[in-house]
Amino acid sequence: MDIHLSDVETRVLGSLVEKELTTPEYYPLSLNALVNACNQKSNRDPVMSLDEEAVREAVRTLDKTGLAGPADNMVSRVSKYEHRLQEAYNFTRHEIAILAELLLRGPQTPGELRSRADRMHKFDDLGIVQSTLQRLMKREPPLVKVLPRQPGTKEARYAHLLSGDVELPPDSTARVAVTSSAGGGDRIARLEAQVETLQSEIADLKQQFAAFRKQFE
Repeated sequence: MDIHLSDVETRVLGSLVEKELTTPEYYPLSLNALVNACNQKSNRDPVMSLDEEAVREAVRTLDKTGLAGPADNMVSRVSKYEHRLQEAYNFTRHEIAILAELLLRGPQTPGELRSRADRMHKFDDLGIVQSTLQRLMKREPPLVKVLPRQPGTKEARYAHLLSGDVELPPDSTARVAVTSSAGGGDRIARLEAQVETLQSEIADLKQQFAAFRKQFE
């Protein structure tokens, strides 16, 4: 199955999975609840501000790929939506929790995934996260890949592939170094300016205190 989700479709799909696992009593989601879930400020990277039409259009596209769509619910008058990842891939609970976290926050290390996905499904140790990632990488086609380790980092990050392949630019190392150097210079300049301001304020306070003491001499 050739799938290439947009950023909005990725957010909608991840939000549906998350809510099924964390608040099953409110799942499937109404359009309003789904919009709110997509626009959450917590557990999201980046934070988005989507309107109903953008979310509705994303659900339409996901429905065509078989990954999400309207829920079969004859009881409620309000249209509700659900994901269909389980039907499409027959995931384990570990796999679907890890994939949902990658959909919601992008590339992450195994340690980050363990702590963040724990609210969706319990991971007793880091080895379970790593073995889950390996299973997702061995799918055909692969659903996850490991990214090259970035300079200054100890752990490699993993990314989902439902939005297509993830590649770091070949000159990313050089660009990071240049950015860090420039950013360091800016920070030093800002710190020096702050120190000068503080020194000036301290001098003013000393003068004011000296004038105050003279009133009692």
